[in-house]
Amino acid sequence: MLFRTEIEIPKADFEIQPAERMLFVGSCFADNLGRRFVENRFRATVNPFGVMYNPASILHTVEKSLEVQPRVAVFTLGTNHVYILKETGEIVDNCQKRPQRLFEERELSVEECAGYLQKAVDLLKAEKVIITVSPIRYAKYGYHGSQLSKATLQLAADKLVKANPGVVSYFPAYEIMNDELRDYRFYQEDMLHPSQQAVEYIWEKFRATYFGKAAEQFLEDWRPIREALGHKPFHPESEEHQKFIARTEEKKRQFEEKYHLL
Repeated sequence: MLFRTEIEIPKADFEIQPAERMLFVGSCFADNLGRRFVENRFRATVNPFGVMYNPASILHTVEKSLEVQPRVAVFTLGTNHVYILKETGEIVDNCQKRPQRLFEERELSVEECAGYLQKAVDLLKAEKVIITVSPIRYAKYGYHGSQLSKATLQLAADKLVKANPGVVSYFPAYEIMNDELRDYRFYQEDMLHPSQQAVEYIWEKFRATYFGKAAEQFLEDWRPIREALGHKPFHPESEEHQKFIARTEEKKRQFEEKYHLL
């Protein structure tokens, strides 16, 4: 008997490598996913100019991040709603708590979303781009409005994948959250944001899709060192703990030397 529907995700045609140079841009889900890579010693840059929710703002971040030069980029789309400063007609990435009367809210079309994302892909020149739609719903649009926004982003993502075969791939984070994990126990107290358990599950799915043996070994090598570095001793001044720190630092140095992180 089956008690849930499971999203079938084919293995990617490429593998994320140990200590991969990566760029994560997008919604707060990009922060959640990108943080996992940073914690695990991948050379990941995560939202260097803050969280970006719409495709136009993702393009703005890419335009300002060309020196990063990642091999793999991850774009997480949150919404197709944008705010335009009436005075200039420009899409702003952050309203900076200025009065709402200064801005006009508008919804980008599928074609506009795909166009901004294509410009970002062309500018970045990454070997691989992973695009995903954030599973977080936007209550302020109303739930029907939120679904329409996500549908627009999914259609734009599909256009981008088809226009860039072998470069852009789609990871179904939105579908995993709303189909496999469709139970409120997988949400935070606001009933909108995924719980840590849900984020962990999606991270495991991401690993299964894009990691090979080399990246998994990299994680396994780093795990005991990370745990040791996070250890909080009862007697930090003791000689025994000082020896523990020295051993851990030596293991860290050896790890960095092995994976050319020095």
